[in-house]
Amino acid sequence: MPTVPTTTIRIDPDVKKHAGKVFDELGIGMSAAINAFLKAVIREDGIPFQLKVDRSSTVKPETRNAMLNNASIARKDEFYTQYDDVAKEMTHYAESFQQKVVLCNCDDPFESAFFRYFVINFNDLGLAKLISTSYAGSPVAGQEYPVDGARSAYQAVVTQVPDENLTRPDGSLDLENVFALEGNSLSPLMGDGDFRSNECETLLDGADIVVTNPPFSLFREYISQLNRHDKDFIVLGNMNAATYKEIFPLFRDNKLWYGESIRSGDRKFHVPENYPMNAAGCGVDNNGRRFIRVKGVRWFTNIDNGRRHEPIKLEQAYVPAENPRYENYDAIDVGRTANIPTDYDGVIGVPITFLDRYSPDQFEIIMLANGNARTNVDPAILKEVGYQPHRSDRGGVGIIEGRRIYARILIRKRIV
Repeated sequence: MPTVPTTTIRIDPDVKKHAGKVFDELGIGMSAAINAFLKAVIREDGIPFQLKVDRSSTVKPETRNAMLNNASIARKDEFYTQYDDVAKEMTHYAESFQQKVVLCNCDDPFESAFFRYFVINFNDLGLAKLISTSYAGSPVAGQEYPVDGARSAYQAVVTQVPDENLTRPDGSLDLENVFALEGNSLSPLMGDGDFRSNECETLLDGADIVVTNPPFSLFREYISQLNRHDKDFIVLGNMNAATYKEIFPLFRDNKLWYGESIRSGDRKFHVPENYPMNAAGCGVDNNGRRFIRVKGVRWFTNIDNGRRHEPIKLEQAYVPAENPRYENYDAIDVGRTANIPTDYDGVIGVPITFLDRYSPDQFEIIMLANGNARTNVDPAILKEVGYQPHRSDRGGVGIIEGRRIYARILIRKRIV
């Protein structure tokens, strides 16, 4: 990963070749030479040589792809996922990407760890196409490399990548060579790049797998859209989303589950320069970029993985005193997933954290017993679990000895 802000520029191949030979003789690289030029600009307070029209020049005019900037500029509307977090999760689905079209909705592709990962690993994954969109509401979109001279939302399409190392010594990507290839393009969108727009939904229809970090505030809407279009996905979200009325039924019906690589703790995200740094875990990294640490982050996916089918090792026996019955459900309470009894076949209430270790081969999820159970759960299911409204359950929270407990997932063992 880059250690300083980087900029990728398009250079005529002949100019780059001949300049490279000169720099080789001087014993410096292209990056060092450009940095020397920029320092000279600062020192001279201007261009350090006379500018004039060179009529004999054979340098080609710049094209619309002329400025491909990979600089670290802060954006407003989302946390910026770390490359390592993306890479660790994607390794669990390598075979799923073969000959697939991947869509990444971003604030700006060239600021995105998702776009970077799939460009670098395009050939190893055997991708058919990578599509990444920007969002005009971001202060970054089109700012450094406006498409056709306009600061607007755009799409980056990659259908092939050179079979060579694209990462330069300074950490930037050799994107000018990528977008010089036939079939690869940058083109403006008609709208602002909002994932809910008609043109973005059309792009979604043409994709096989969606991988991104949607704004947490729009998570339920984003997942609902993916489910409506019947798409495979791997997206980041907060674990609290698991209890949303739009999300929990997908867990229950085995249409969504947690990913592989993040199970606990917090995660580091870069944030805009104007982000308030008044919370625990905030800081500034060695590159001068602000970051925060966010707890409860999880990958959400509907692509199968091996860990999901590993059964929980059960060792505890059913002890009535330790596993009391609810007053408003025909079920027992188990405060820790590890303490699920081996010898109880009825309905069991377990913590939300059960989802981290849930195996659909071992258990069936029945419902979520929380304050919205009466309104969100099918009456037939409430009858099945013996629900009886209690004056203190506030809509369906489990009651033990007259007191409400935390929200519980009601499960039962699958009959083998």
